[in-house]
Amino acid sequence: MISKIRDELENKIGKPLHFRFNGARNQIEEFEGCIENTYNFIFTIKTIGENERIKSFTYSDVITLNLEILDLEK
Repeated sequence: MISKIRDELENKIGKPLHFRFNGARNQIEEFEGCIENTYNFIFTIKTIGENERIKSFTYSDVITLNLEILDLEK
């Protein structure tokens, strides 16, 4: 299952995406960015906007729906 998610994310590298992260204590963070790289256990996202940062997430975040990924082009 994780390899399937990694393959899907690799196909989206460099494309602008919208992310919704359900963090601790029901805090929801929404941001736009591009998937920068995928690794064995994590992937990195470069945010778009005033405060460009690199964020890292695990594939488990996607499986458990803690991180939702939405295409901007739709």
